[in-house]
Amino acid sequence: MYRYSPSCLPNSRIDVADVLRGIAIGGIVLIHFVEHMNFYMFPEPSATDTAVWNTVFFLLAGKMYAIFALLFGLSLYIQHDNQAQRGVDFRPRFVWRMVLLMGFGLIDLCFYNGDILFLYAVCGLLVLPLVRLSSRVLRWVAAVLLLQPVELVYMILGLFDESMRPLSLGSGAHFAAIMPAQIDGSIVDVAVAGIEHGLPCNFLWAIEHGRMTQTLLLFVMGILIGRRRLFYDEGYNLRTWRTILFASVAAFALVYPLSERLPGLIDNVCVAHSAGVMLTMWRNLAMMFIIVSGVVLLFYLTRARRALMVIAPYGKMSLTNYIGQSVIGGMIFYGWGFGLYRYSGHTTSLLLGVVVVLLQWAFCRWWLSHHKRGVLEQLWHRATWIGR
Repeated sequence: MYRYSPSCLPNSRIDVADVLRGIAIGGIVLIHFVEHMNFYMFPEPSATDTAVWNTVFFLLAGKMYAIFALLFGLSLYIQHDNQAQRGVDFRPRFVWRMVLLMGFGLIDLCFYNGDILFLYAVCGLLVLPLVRLSSRVLRWVAAVLLLQPVELVYMILGLFDESMRPLSLGSGAHFAAIMPAQIDGSIVDVAVAGIEHGLPCNFLWAIEHGRMTQTLLLFVMGILIGRRRLFYDEGYNLRTWRTILFASVAAFALVYPLSERLPGLIDNVCVAHSAGVMLTMWRNLAMMFIIVSGVVLLFYLTRARRALMVIAPYGKMSLTNYIGQSVIGGMIFYGWGFGLYRYSGHTTSLLLGVVVVLLQWAFCRWWLSHHKRGVLEQLWHRATWIGR
């Protein structure tokens, strides 16, 4: 019978994790701005706009959130292990912490209907029972999640029943119901639509497109990486990251062309859709690990470390920046604000996103020069430990 015991090793602040978190949040902001904050109404795109859209989605979509999810699992492990070393069971406190994150998610939904914080809080609660299992069991759990079991079941069902349709839980209807408020509704209308339709839409879409399963997988991977202390420059960790980099490049080279071509060659609609979802998730996972391993190796093995550390303040205030971009982006693009969805093409929207990221970064540097934690990070920390 496996019995959990703390690591007995110090979990010091991981600078490269802050860098990666900053890259992830910055990338998420850029995607959201190009998407007009999940509001798919755009002026007629130019050739440049089309190239910008394709490039942004190829490089960032599905990869930035994956980095963020991986680091969420890492944080869960570190918080749990730190308290276990003091003889404290962090799990009840983590449940309360996720309830607080749900509150932040609801606030975010009042401005941006594509919020991921509430989803992460629910996934965090689902993963919490696994945090004290053996690493061997966690690897088996990760292997099952990697196979995208929902899509695998639908593929099998589709093979036996050609009339079987792809998984559809109704996210599209909720998404359509949000748009009137975005077009010409007040900020109150947007908030009501975000809570009423955005919240269920996010969960249903995540299940339909493999995002829910992949998020759980990344949380588990983050816990395993934390146990292995892979983000520290010690032992043979850098050799491991080289192996991960080479394996990820090979996996991407194999999966990417399959994801582009294979679904179109399958006549069975259900099987083709499920295969497309699975391959897309694997492609994004491979590219995410290319980015993560590449940054880790650059950070520890080259002179780029100093340049990369410039990004760290942005990552340390990820919660503040995430909700901040929702407020700013909603004001820029939605009808209750400047309504720039009518005029701002993909290129202009990307440039606006870059400006917002730079302004947020400048604010983060100033704020952290006077405070230990970010604005919302400090609030979350104090609320987490209330009554201690």
